[in-house]
Amino acid sequence: MQTSKGEKISQAVIVFLMLLLCASVIYPFMYMLSISLNVGSDAAKGGVYLWPRQFTWANYEIVLGNVVIRHAYLITITRTLIGTLAGLLVTLLAAFGLSYERMPLRGVLLTYVLITMLFSGGLIPFYIQLNELHLLNTFWVYIVPGAFSAWNMFVMLKFIQGIPAALVESAEIDGANPIRVLLSVILPLSKPMLAALALFTAVGHWNDWFAGAFFVTDQNLIPVQTFLQQLLSAQNISTVLGSNNNIESLARGTQLSNVTLMSIKMATVMVSAIPILCVYPFLQKYFVKGVLIGSVKG
Repeated sequence: MQTSKGEKISQAVIVFLMLLLCASVIYPFMYMLSISLNVGSDAAKGGVYLWPRQFTWANYEIVLGNVVIRHAYLITITRTLIGTLAGLLVTLLAAFGLSYERMPLRGVLLTYVLITMLFSGGLIPFYIQLNELHLLNTFWVYIVPGAFSAWNMFVMLKFIQGIPAALVESAEIDGANPIRVLLSVILPLSKPMLAALALFTAVGHWNDWFAGAFFVTDQNLIPVQTFLQQLLSAQNISTVLGSNNNIESLARGTQLSNVTLMSIKMATVMVSAIPILCVYPFLQKYFVKGVLIGSVKG
């Protein structure tokens, strides 16, 4: 079918706007990458935008060679893996249980969960609650509070309700109990939706710096994003070396003549961003499929 002149113009405008959007996302990433791969003292002179002028691995050697940041990465990776698995397990079990219309007090429980999405007690009551549960300054403060997400539960609940009831009924007629129905019927059909929710949950755990900054005082338990927040808040190397032992050890034993605080910051940002970006290509097909299925069945 032949397109009109107006449609061609509108398509050209859309393509142009999308290219601008892509450039606005890619350019900051390329800028940080070029600074991180450039000699710090040379980058401080300016003129480094898309590629390094004096290539060096020194910034990454400082960052990756530091014991503190490697331990912070271990905390972040462990937190992301355990937190994602716990979040998916709790969400799936809650959604599956509430999908049974004959479940006692089902309406009351759904209302209660909905209220938690609309109202919050605030930071101070939440802090007191974590203190009463003895979660402060422990690794589990990253896992337990975020193990259940009301939003993800409602998304999964809607998805499960969209599965044909005949499949569940046929399994029950064959003698399957609820656990068997969950493992043999619901779980295989929910893989696209679980992959999409897993991506959201993993990104949330990986990018979270707030919990480590406010609920943890043990520097051996801080995640890499909290370490990055401490690094980015520094104004100069002398301030960092005099006020933060973690960042002081980052540069200890290294020749700093060609390294600046900005180059170290950019290298740390890149090292913290690249791993989670590498996850997207493997989950993209499940993510798109899960979103489309959820939208159709919604």
